[in-house]
Amino acid sequence: MSEERLMSKKKPAYPVSAKLDEYLDHYSRKIEIPIFYEDLLRFSGSVVVYDANDEDTLWIRVYYSEFDRKEIDESLKKVYSILHSDGSNNIHQYLNVDAVDFCTFGNSKPFRIKIRNILNDNFTYFYIKKTDASRIYGLELEHMLSPYNLNFLVYKDTLIEEHIAGIPGDVFIKDMLPKCTESEKAQLAKEFVKFNERCMIRLLGDMRSYNYVIVPVHDFDHVVYRIRAIDFDQQCFEGKLKVYRPQFFKENFKMVELVRGKLMRDSVDQYKLEERSIVAKRILSSGNRIKKLRAISKTDTISTDENIDLLKNQIYDMTLDMNFKKCKGMGEVLDLALNFVRRNYEDVSMKQIIENKIKI
Repeated sequence: MSEERLMSKKKPAYPVSAKLDEYLDHYSRKIEIPIFYEDLLRFSGSVVVYDANDEDTLWIRVYYSEFDRKEIDESLKKVYSILHSDGSNNIHQYLNVDAVDFCTFGNSKPFRIKIRNILNDNFTYFYIKKTDASRIYGLELEHMLSPYNLNFLVYKDTLIEEHIAGIPGDVFIKDMLPKCTESEKAQLAKEFVKFNERCMIRLLGDMRSYNYVIVPVHDFDHVVYRIRAIDFDQQCFEGKLKVYRPQFFKENFKMVELVRGKLMRDSVDQYKLEERSIVAKRILSSGNRIKKLRAISKTDTISTDENIDLLKNQIYDMTLDMNFKKCKGMGEVLDLALNFVRRNYEDVSMKQIIENKIKI
């Protein structure tokens, strides 16, 4: 487990380019909304939000003046309707804005909105953040290359994201992992290997334990665990390849130990190859959509020259593909990385994996 400091500088927010804006409009991600991130900053007071153990959650619950609150509540109900329904006002009478929370930790400084259906007390969340091109690339790539679809909206400088349900990784590792059965621990180890590989392939960085959730799925005779990223700020920015591999963060040490204790080397290699093959197939099935996004990223500025030079050389050392040496931008590095996976792993069959005919 590496103890080196993997990330040292705060990532800047990158503007959405004209081409990326057109892409979002074409795929119905760009929709006019009635409230902006800046509007929510006009709160007049706040209190700290504590968890069930009276520990600071790093969120504060914000309050608005009576005049602002009425307008903000109506606007937030409208956003909920656009995100989850047909955008009409018909459901507003059944909705209540229970809370508006603001996070002062991390890059995005999001607002978390809790919306409750007053007829049955069911509730859900969504998030309002400042727009950042890195985050948008991350969300789109997650939508296309992971097993999960994502729902989000962009309008000018405001980004609306749906809530990704699950148990925060740090909470699960601390409170629930020790209680798991041995078979559940083995299944979690497998899932972490695949999650680790998927993050590296699509260059999603900073997957410390509080930036992903663990989702228990109840099958007919057992529980299956899935790992989902929930923070996409560090898409294609950092220069160190280790940043894109969750195994190298100290916060994930328990998960790494789980892999070491539960999986043999051959099994780890098998799961890595399985994930590469699955991602290769998703690249193909995403068709023109991912081709357009990759083409746009190649013309976009989403990292620094220093980070680009460092990452392209480290990926070259791993792949020995000379094309990485020629990259001028982080979008080109991403495009080549996805091409490398598609070219080398799209035809991998389960028989080849089992017979170890594909080299890791």
